[in-house]
Amino acid sequence: MDLLPNFSIETWTLIALVITLITVYGYAPYGFFKKVGIPGPKPWPFIGTFLNYKKGVHHFDEECYKKYGKVWGLYDGRQPLMCIMDTGIIKTILVKECYSNFTNRRDLGLNGPLRDAVSVAEDEQWKRIRGILSPSFTSGRLKEMYTIMLQHSKNLLNFLHKKVEADEVIDVKDLFGPYSMDVVTSTAFSVDIDSINHPSDPFVANIKEMTQFSFLNPLVVLTVLFPFLVPIFKKMNVSTFPARVLDFFYNFLRQIKSDRNKDKKKSRVDFMQLMVNAQMQEGNEEGSSQKGLTDNEILAQAMIFIFAGYETTSSSLGFLAYNLATNPKIQKKLQEEIDKTFPGKVPPNYDDLMQLEYLDMVVNESMRVFPILSRLERMTKTSVEINGFTIPKGTVVAIPVYVLQHDKAYWPEPEAFKPERFSKENKDNVDPYAYLPFGAGPRNCIGNRFALVLMKLAIAEILQHYSFVPCKETDIPMVLNTEGLVAPKNPIKLKLKPRAVSS
Repeated sequence: MDLLPNFSIETWTLIALVITLITVYGYAPYGFFKKVGIPGPKPWPFIGTFLNYKKGVHHFDEECYKKYGKVWGLYDGRQPLMCIMDTGIIKTILVKECYSNFTNRRDLGLNGPLRDAVSVAEDEQWKRIRGILSPSFTSGRLKEMYTIMLQHSKNLLNFLHKKVEADEVIDVKDLFGPYSMDVVTSTAFSVDIDSINHPSDPFVANIKEMTQFSFLNPLVVLTVLFPFLVPIFKKMNVSTFPARVLDFFYNFLRQIKSDRNKDKKKSRVDFMQLMVNAQMQEGNEEGSSQKGLTDNEILAQAMIFIFAGYETTSSSLGFLAYNLATNPKIQKKLQEEIDKTFPGKVPPNYDDLMQLEYLDMVVNESMRVFPILSRLERMTKTSVEINGFTIPKGTVVAIPVYVLQHDKAYWPEPEAFKPERFSKENKDNVDPYAYLPFGAGPRNCIGNRFALVLMKLAIAEILQHYSFVPCKETDIPMVLNTEGLVAPKNPIKLKLKPRAVSS
């Protein structure tokens, strides 16, 4: 009996050819880093080193740093990815050669209608959009928005008062998420959602669904394993975000923009109005060298502002509350600074709030310990040599922010919470490229100053009246999630203790 099918020679030849092509496709990319002498974990056919992310991106990066040193190579499917922990190289990538070679981030083709957002846009489009948006985040603009922020911090305190009276354990995400969203929607669009008092509002439910991201999302895995799908997905406007969630927000934003176009006489200072004005000016000024924003660009910026303002700011506030609760001496010292600057629990004013040195130190240290992004990424336009390392064209360059900010070489006792690291006296000992919660260089987070004001105001007002304290539901030490952004595995649960009236 024949063990093999009785195929013709032509059929066997075709089968052999197909097997050879599949084998070549599965193995071909994985000599990339070996050629330039860069170490790294052994890749598997087709998937590369991608499945290692199951243990958490920051955990995997920590393992690689300990084993391979400051530079190592990975493969997200067939895509070479070079991880860099050398701050000299990082400075060159993020600052010195940002415009010439490292302008853009990796594009998986899954941004859908958010493809025009400032965080995603590329090259000249990014420069144009960034230039139009930058005036929204000057100190002058922030001072104009501050009165609105104060109203929402007051709502936050009223909400907390009810929780404290009922002696309830507080999920900090349910506290700071609505606060962040209310500030963002009111300062950006002059719309009062009041989600802190209406947690079942569709706006709240949709933003929560939008922020559920995983590196192992089936669409992400598909583009990693089969990169030829990227242009197809881009053409089809595919997104990792649920379509109905995007439709909800885009309908909301289109209505706001439509109302602005109808009511051009009303004076506003918000984010949406700045973009609408830029579009109108471009349409009225023939021959202008500064092109305004398209309708989709306006909606994309508004959408990304909601997403970033809600998720990153509320998560940072949650981690900050946790750090204060688990470091009561630091919390007490911060309260003393706040009390001295704002006696009698008067609401903080903008100028004095921004001058609180210890508050600034505490916020910076909290973002060092728990940066929201585990990595920054840039794409290499052309092959380049930096500090003796060759970075080939088409390589994704990754900067492991979490590992960098926990590196003993830059941060003695990195797991300890020590705000004094960011004191004026210690300033010369801090390498600015080892601290990247907002990125660095021309493509850093455009809303970083806005986020800091929002965070500092909330914490200052809360600490005037209460102290954060751990409870039996508090995870000590913190256990981090292994998917997506840096986030706690379990919700952060704390209690608030009223301060003495005499304090």
